[in-house]
Amino acid sequence: MIAGPCVVEGREITRDIASTLSEICTKYDIPLIFKASYRKANRSRYDSFTGIGDRAGLEILQEIREDFKLPVVTDIHLPSEAAVAASYGIDMLQIPAFLCRQTELLEAAAETGKYVNIKKGQFLSPSSMGFAAEKVSHKGNRNIVLTERGTQFGYTDLVIDFRGIQTMRTFGYPVVLDATHSLQEPNQASGVTGGKPEMIATIARAGIAAGADGIFIETHPDPSKARSDGANMLKLSMVEDLIKQLIPIKDAIRGIL
Repeated sequence: MIAGPCVVEGREITRDIASTLSEICTKYDIPLIFKASYRKANRSRYDSFTGIGDRAGLEILQEIREDFKLPVVTDIHLPSEAAVAASYGIDMLQIPAFLCRQTELLEAAAETGKYVNIKKGQFLSPSSMGFAAEKVSHKGNRNIVLTERGTQFGYTDLVIDFRGIQTMRTFGYPVVLDATHSLQEPNQASGVTGGKPEMIATIARAGIAAGADGIFIETHPDPSKARSDGANMLKLSMVEDLIKQLIPIKDAIRGIL
């Protein structure tokens, strides 16, 4: 499971989320990678929250990594950010979906030697993600994860083609399903993305049944007060119940797909 808040909002709340997720995943023996962006660069409105400052955000992620003994993942948006994030001990660099074709960004992430999680662009077919992976692997880094996060459906909705999970698995890398961003309703007239969080469990269950190697979840104690992407987050108190639903599905298909 890759899970955490959309963005680092502050030290206390980010540590609280990490602590809760760590306890739950330890209880059910689920490997956890803690996720939080230290900066959000791809916002619709100029006045959207983008973070508490790069250094402050990265330092909090470094603390969580050390104090909770958890690998951490964060977004990068420019080639120059790859080495900076890696210097704070970040274990996995995440390439946002909108940037998954940016060659220099992918190569810079690859050159750090860290794991690289490439989120599939809403505008790309699953088979096209093979080329994104090659931009990392040709630099000698095969520590690659591919993440499905939905495909643009009209102007303001996304859909998931679950066939894409198996298509991307043929490239030889783990495939994760982002069960929260897949339910976004982008390009709303307000400039703030909407979502359908009531469908998260449905999408996650279907993803595991379709053979996903992991689930990506953005979560917050009170999504209505989250400073970024709250409309499609899972409430933190609901994470354990979701895991309890997914484990028997994974056990049922183990060895089949």
